[in-house]
Amino acid sequence: MRPDLAASAPVRDVVRLQPDDVRAVLALLKDAAAADGVRPLSEEAELRMQHGGPLGGRDLVVTGPDGAVAGYARFEAATATGDAEAELVVGPAYRRRGLGGALLDRLEQLATGRPLRMWAHGDLPSATALAERRGYRRARVLLQMRRGLADVDPTPRPALPERVRVLPFRPGRDEAAWLRVNARAFAAHPEQGAWTAEDLRLREQEPWFDPAGFLLAWRGDPDAGGTLLGSHWTKVHPPGDAAAEAVGEVYVLGIDPDAQGLRLGGVLTDLGLAYLRGRGLGSVLLYVEADNAAAVRLYEGRGFRRFAVDVSWRSATPAD
Repeated sequence: MRPDLAASAPVRDVVRLQPDDVRAVLALLKDAAAADGVRPLSEEAELRMQHGGPLGGRDLVVTGPDGAVAGYARFEAATATGDAEAELVVGPAYRRRGLGGALLDRLEQLATGRPLRMWAHGDLPSATALAERRGYRRARVLLQMRRGLADVDPTPRPALPERVRVLPFRPGRDEAAWLRVNARAFAAHPEQGAWTAEDLRLREQEPWFDPAGFLLAWRGDPDAGGTLLGSHWTKVHPPGDAAAEAVGEVYVLGIDPDAQGLRLGGVLTDLGLAYLRGRGLGSVLLYVEADNAAAVRLYEGRGFRRFAVDVSWRSATPAD
């Protein structure tokens, strides 16, 4: 049996990590992804670890006997659900030694009696075992779906509604219009619909950001009173992130409620997939709520297949 490290490795939590700690955590995330075949943190948690986040958020770090960062957790106090929320990861070399439980202990203390939601990316057996041992229940399931791009038409010519054209995103000019439509399209979504100008700005600064693959459907001239109807924001994951090779993503696909019925979702999907194929990519992924049966059927009808699962575990409350 491997010795327990929890007693000799106290958890340190701070409002913001120092640069050296950020670099150490990024290295830890890379090691965990290589060992597990799945990213250990969501993009949002990773961005907040690097750049900070809303008030009440904390970064938790635990070090091993060698002084290296052995585990990390991101805690969010303010969420759209009203519950506290967190994600955690333990480095492959330090697992099954009590560090995951130690991080979870501190996260539960920070939740101050509120229910705590814990995201487990990849639905790994170790995460399931820890959650069930603590009495957590599955609250939300997010599917990752994938398909190949070899059979995608690289030059689609979709039939667009009258006076509608698709143009690439223009940094510094299209942010306000996109944020408005994003909020309307995802009004019922606990994370996506709450994006702010800062959330968008951070992603525009990421190395993967490519405005040419951020497609906006406009009715009329965007500079002369035109109306944004919807968009398909694609993303390219570099080699070693989502797979050994680069992989595309249907990152955000949203249609304004007033534009429903124009069939823009299918048009924008086809244009985005064609763009990714034109980048030389062999496959594409997307995320969808498992209980959104209509969306799952839609994507399955377009060749996507279930690939992986992320689970949000929720702590039990007295009412449960």
